[in-house]
Amino acid sequence: MCEVGTRPPLAAERGEPPGGAAAAAERCRDMGEQPIFTTRAHVFQIDPSTKKNWVPASKQAVTVSYFYDSTRNSYRIISVDGAKVIINSTITPNMTFTKTSQKFGQWADSRANTVFGLGFPSEQQLTKFAEKFQEVKEAAKLARDRSQEKIETSSNHSQESGRETPSSTRASSVNGTDDEKASHGGPAEAHLKSENDKLKIALAQSSSNVKKWETELQSLRESNARLSTALQESAASIEHWKKQFSACKEENDQLRGKIEELEEQCNEINKEKERNAQLSRRLQELETELQDKELELEELRKQGEIIPELMSECESVSEQLQAAEKKNKDLEEKVRTLRTEVEENKHRQTNLKTELKNFLDVLDGKIDELHDFRQGLSKLGVDN
Repeated sequence: MCEVGTRPPLAAERGEPPGGAAAAAERCRDMGEQPIFTTRAHVFQIDPSTKKNWVPASKQAVTVSYFYDSTRNSYRIISVDGAKVIINSTITPNMTFTKTSQKFGQWADSRANTVFGLGFPSEQQLTKFAEKFQEVKEAAKLARDRSQEKIETSSNHSQESGRETPSSTRASSVNGTDDEKASHGGPAEAHLKSENDKLKIALAQSSSNVKKWETELQSLRESNARLSTALQESAASIEHWKKQFSACKEENDQLRGKIEELEEQCNEINKEKERNAQLSRRLQELETELQDKELELEELRKQGEIIPELMSECESVSEQLQAAEKKNKDLEEKVRTLRTEVEENKHRQTNLKTELKNFLDVLDGKIDELHDFRQGLSKLGVDN
């Protein structure tokens, strides 16, 4: 299996041809590790000099996978860019994956002494990766708890073996007294001697077991000491990374505040740009109107130059108008006279019509009389 917490040797350093991410994943599977989750993301690492800025570890989105090592019961995040291993992080229960934006997340690796960052194409992929990180973290915690239980069980067995040794010694001393008593004779001397031999053999075996358990106890003490030291270092590293995380969080909050201020300033700038555009359009409209007014003014100036001529023409027209008005008055007088004459003629015509009607009535009477007279003459002629 690839060495945990350190950078595995590259293919060129081992004298092997580069096989890319697929070849690296195949090697890890051959060594007992199996991929349990795979995604693609842009990989970043914290700048070791400033501990603030992000440095791209890949030029493009690469494959990032969770691997499970069944032999060591451990989990790792591995990412390979070509022949270069850019992420080799063993998941521990103390690690935390933090979402710093909708598409970006990070976690600190104290063994690698760095902070990894991943930029995802979508928020859904980031959420899936964070959920898988939490699951792997819980599994690593469960594996650690089981390992501690095994260590405590071994320690308890060692303590129980240590407590059994004095009882064996006491048994041997008691039996030794019985042997001394039995050496002075008695029918049970042979039986006591055989029992004493058996007890001596058991004491020898117990002594060898004590030495073996003392050796194992010493090794366990050394292991506990190493674990305590590692735990203290891990605690110190956790405190260090907590401080770094707090500092990064404060800086992130400050940057967010600055971003909000810049966004407000950008909004104000956009509003000012919109106002300037409106003012520019208004200015163009005013310039167009001014040009139109200047043309009108020029026309008025040209018209002003011909005003004297127009005034003289106006005077002549006024005189003609006065003459026309006088003629109009004369014509109106004539019209009134003609109207009077027309009225008189109408009256005369009416009288004439009346007289003509009377005359026609008289004439009709005369004609009727003549007709009657003619009829009478006709009768007289017939009679004669």
